[in-house]
Amino acid sequence: MRVCNGYTSSELMVKGSRFLAEVIPVESQAAARDTLKAQKLKYADATHVCHAFICGLGAEIMGMSDDGEPSGTAGRPMLDVVKGRGVTNLLVTVTRWFGGTLLGTGGLVKAYGDSTKLVLEAAEAAGLFEEYVERSNFAFHCSYELFDRVKQLLGNFTVTDVAEEYGTDIAISGRIVSAELPDLALALKNLSSGKINL
Repeated sequence: MRVCNGYTSSELMVKGSRFLAEVIPVESQAAARDTLKAQKLKYADATHVCHAFICGLGAEIMGMSDDGEPSGTAGRPMLDVVKGRGVTNLLVTVTRWFGGTLLGTGGLVKAYGDSTKLVLEAAEAAGLFEEYVERSNFAFHCSYELFDRVKQLLGNFTVTDVAEEYGTDIAISGRIVSAELPDLALALKNLSSGKINL
């Protein structure tokens, strides 16, 4: 399953109506709801802020809303497009500013579906989707003498968000691909003759 790791947007004009589509990474239903509330506040001048979201590593949590558009003309077509991409942990909002011309139910389904396709293509082109890899947090302390060798060792692993705190020794923390965690623990133990415990 691929997850979303960044934000992007695209715009579509249909008979005077402006449709702003945005992809936003979210990891839970609560995060999707909070982000949606923020979107509605941000675009208080808009006619509708419709959405579809998918969360969970099995894409098991889904939601959508027409936000006042005729039933089934916005949220459902948006969700169908997102489901077809095999991605999760994202919220797609399409914000509409009414342009004075009614689009009819068929026109709305097409406009919301096309807006969602466009923004997902933009996200794909920007490299915002990646295969999900389970990561774990790690933390340990090391002496100043070993610090340079420890930093060099960390370069052999897939680590992110590394932080260092300097005190009587150095506290190092970060995130690592879970499958690499036992190897890192062993490598640190060997490097420090058993003094560093992950």
